[in-house]
Amino acid sequence: MRRMKRRTFLRGVLGGAGAVAVGLPALDAMLDTNGRAFGQEAIPDRFGLWFFGNGVKPDRWVPANEGAGWTPSPQLQPLTGVRDWVSVVSGSEIKTATHPHHSGMTGVLTGMRYHQNGTTRDTIVSTFAGPSVDMIAAAHFEGTTPFRSLEVGVTRFRGTDEGTTFQHLSHNGPNNVNPSEYSPSRLHARLFGMPLETEVELARRSVLDAVMGQVRDLQGRVGARDRVRLEQHFESIRTLEQRLAAGSAACTTPENPGDFPDVEGREQIEQQNRAMSDLLVTAIACDLTRAWSVLFAPAGSGVIVWPVGARNSLHQICHDEPNPQPTVHNAVVFTMQQLAYFLERLRDTPEGDGNLLDHSSILITSELTDGWNHSNRDFPLLVAGRGNGRLRGGVHYRSRTSENTSHGVLTALRGAGLPLESFGAEAGYVTTSIGALEG
Repeated sequence: MRRMKRRTFLRGVLGGAGAVAVGLPALDAMLDTNGRAFGQEAIPDRFGLWFFGNGVKPDRWVPANEGAGWTPSPQLQPLTGVRDWVSVVSGSEIKTATHPHHSGMTGVLTGMRYHQNGTTRDTIVSTFAGPSVDMIAAAHFEGTTPFRSLEVGVTRFRGTDEGTTFQHLSHNGPNNVNPSEYSPSRLHARLFGMPLETEVELARRSVLDAVMGQVRDLQGRVGARDRVRLEQHFESIRTLEQRLAAGSAACTTPENPGDFPDVEGREQIEQQNRAMSDLLVTAIACDLTRAWSVLFAPAGSGVIVWPVGARNSLHQICHDEPNPQPTVHNAVVFTMQQLAYFLERLRDTPEGDGNLLDHSSILITSELTDGWNHSNRDFPLLVAGRGNGRLRGGVHYRSRTSENTSHGVLTALRGAGLPLESFGAEAGYVTTSIGALEG
């Protein structure tokens, strides 16, 4: 029997409209002497980072009960619908340094102390000393998708001279950033640049028809068992084509949402968040990327959360508003509502025997605990998704010993299938994840 390579494809052209490739199932002709198969890929692993600036109000963030089935706190109430996919890590802290904003931002996202470039006014200018978590994941997934990673932004940077730590989220290393895309129309063009008419024409025609001659030739060269497998495989493709023709697939080119300029000086936050979330979810469903980051609001964010009545920047309100800081509280609730929209879109997008949220691991965090006093203790960490079964979801884990935040970050990375032995360096270095969160 003639041996075939692990990744053998049948390739053809649909009337000159575009090249197509049809993968094959595991055949006897692809097996080694031990019977190990190398055929179809499993549902892919994915890692995401969702970041919001200026922290939370811990007394209204941390759930009252621990373990599985945590009861949403006032600030986590918007996540009720996806609670079973979201785990809360509380009681941990940044160990790498204590400088306002800078230490928490770099400490949680790299497990390292910030890299200081200089000083300005009464503070410092800093950048990341190493790659951010999304880039660690991107390196692991590199070569599996058209886009190594995607970086999107929602509320824009409003200016400070304290370095890339404040302006950007995704870093490859010191002063080497991956800027977030803030234009939905540009993101759409980047992701779905093929003219829609061409895609429609491709969808109308069968990829099997394009390679049918090769199908018949292949069936004549393999054994009886392989012929049965091929018949079953091609029948499943035909069924999938029929589903696609009926418009039931999640991976379809969306309309360009356009852009959302300020209206009377106000950012259109909800519209921008929905557009970016919709585009990103479609990109994930189409397997255009397996690593992404969402910068909802930068560190020390100057966003004016006007939908909750704010008239000044969130950063300033965190310092100026008297306790119990109702506007700050409402801004956190509003932010979690925007996060909920993204997570619910993932949950509602079917894939295999589950959904996109089942097959993802997403780290959600800020750069400090409480903007009022720049605290790094009881740091806000969420780990969303079930990581293809590696994560339980729906658990509140509270550290009683002020554990390193790096434990939670390593848990999220391992949840995405990264075979990491450790995360961080020096005071941020850890080798163990949080077992209570793992499946």
